[in-house]
Amino acid sequence: MSGNGRICYLGDDHPGAAAAYLCGIMNHSGLAFDHVPSGEEPGPDFTRQTYSFYVVSDYPVAFFPQACMEHVVKCVRAGAGLAMLGGWESYHGRLGEYPQTPLAEALPVEMRDRDDRHNCSQLCLVNRVADHEIVDGLPFGTPPGIGGFNLFEPRRDAQVVLKAQEYAIRRLPEGEVVLDAREEFPLLVVGEYGLGRTVALATDVAPHWVGGFVDWGDARVTAQVGDGFVEVGNWYARFFRNLLVWAGRLESASQA
Repeated sequence: MSGNGRICYLGDDHPGAAAAYLCGIMNHSGLAFDHVPSGEEPGPDFTRQTYSFYVVSDYPVAFFPQACMEHVVKCVRAGAGLAMLGGWESYHGRLGEYPQTPLAEALPVEMRDRDDRHNCSQLCLVNRVADHEIVDGLPFGTPPGIGGFNLFEPRRDAQVVLKAQEYAIRRLPEGEVVLDAREEFPLLVVGEYGLGRTVALATDVAPHWVGGFVDWGDARVTAQVGDGFVEVGNWYARFFRNLLVWAGRLESASQA
């Protein structure tokens, strides 16, 4: 199954809000997509279409019919890509969104059976722990920071590519600032399901959890979204472009 060369993006509100970030990156990268806002169900033709890549990001399971999820899993088994991006309505989230759904078996991580939201009030940096096409050429020697993520565990046959490293910041009496490294958590996990590639990203593509990651870069990328635009860091844009292209086996017009 080769799909239709398009991405199906479900969630993150609407393109005038949080969805503007990923929509902007896809527009800038020349990637074709259809978007389903968070408060809407997939259209009546959803189960009769096959996309090359499915992205589920902060999409409430209440709007995702069982038959539609089963269709996504079938498509991934046959060769489509699947990614879940973090958020309060991703993975378990606040209300127990996805652990008992068909998508759970296809993703490369084990979800928790309780609230998995982890907010960072102090420094949390993104660390590369393995080589992969998604992170090729990106300067993790100057890592971005994030504001939070979902907690999960990688499956045995999956690969952890990025981890989130928390630090406790202390100011000594003489004014010096000290960073104490704390626990690391899986942040980007990749795997396979049937013939399809799968990705689990624990943090969000949009504020607030994305934190400083959205501005990571040595240049700015301006991307059109409808009548408006978003402006982001070029390395942030390249990271998400790489994720989409790799998992969906897609062609991109821009290296961002």
